[in-house]
Amino acid sequence: MRTLIPVLLVLGAAMAPALAHADTDIRRGGSSWARLESDGDVYINGSRKGKVESDGDVYINGSRAGKIESDGDVYMNGSRIGKVEDDGDVYVRGSRIGKIEDDGDIFRNGSRWGSASNCCGDAASKRNVGAVLLFFAGDYR
Repeated sequence: MRTLIPVLLVLGAAMAPALAHADTDIRRGGSSWARLESDGDVYINGSRKGKVESDGDVYINGSRAGKIESDGDVYMNGSRIGKVEDDGDVYVRGSRIGKIEDDGDIFRNGSRWGSASNCCGDAASKRNVGAVLLFFAGDYR
């Protein structure tokens, strides 16, 4: 028993980084829709469509489409189009259009739009999910 506890502590510490960077599955209307992999790759309905880089740059089909800044500002084709606040509020053209909750629930205009797994207890994960919604889900914007 004395050797088991240190071994479990070491295993737990070794697994923590992997758990912190788990893939995020996004469901829309109850169905699987998108996956944001830990390396930033974005899959929509099973096909790779783009990437959200660690610096916030967003690529769609290999071309840079915009950026989500560390403060949450969202730029598309060089113009500021909105913001994902630290608390998960999503703004487009100055109006609040939705929210990404700490438990991963995603709302659009007050109605539940979908959910994200392995997400959204911190501002960075909310920004990443927000980037997927704003750049890849035409019906969310």
